[in-house]
Amino acid sequence: MRILCFGDSNTWGYDPETGNRFPKNIRWTGILQEKLGDGYEIIEEGLNGRTTVFKDPFQWTHDREGSKYLPTCLMSHRPLDVVIILLGTNDMKAIYNADAWTIAKGVGTLVDVVKTLLSGEESPKVIVISPPNTSKFSDFALQFLGADEKIKDIPQEYRRMAQEKGVSFLNATQWVMASQVDGIHLDEEGHMILAEKVYEYLKG
Repeated sequence: MRILCFGDSNTWGYDPETGNRFPKNIRWTGILQEKLGDGYEIIEEGLNGRTTVFKDPFQWTHDREGSKYLPTCLMSHRPLDVVIILLGTNDMKAIYNADAWTIAKGVGTLVDVVKTLLSGEESPKVIVISPPNTSKFSDFALQFLGADEKIKDIPQEYRRMAQEKGVSFLNATQWVMASQVDGIHLDEEGHMILAEKVYEYLKG
């Protein structure tokens, strides 16, 4: 079974303590691969700063909006059995001025991309995961001004969107909170918990 994990820095494995990348055995995707074992292939597609549909005006080296890259990503890695989408944290940045409903619509656009490009017998199961709870911001405070309020409404908007699209939804805010170091990125414990919850869902 081939499982694509499409996300941002929390899927890439950004270490809030160092700014480097966590080793594979600490990233939630790597832990998930180890738990699933033989017969499963986890494909990591995480990118720092990735949004659902919003263009970062300060990033000129490459596109950060998921909707731009996802089609190429899907066609590159097909066939796929499962596509997991874990995005929305960067959409909460103040510069995008997006509320929870708009952010959920952005994720819905990505779901539509998957369903359109990989349809019929090739259609994978889609799982949408809400961003983890934010905690007290430090370096990212101004960038994410207002995110602590938006995150409260995101799970219900994601759930509503997932029901409309006929895909699965997992509420990460029930399990994990971002590190107290920067308020945005998962620490080692957060990666472990997230991996365990996704594993339980997949095996169930």
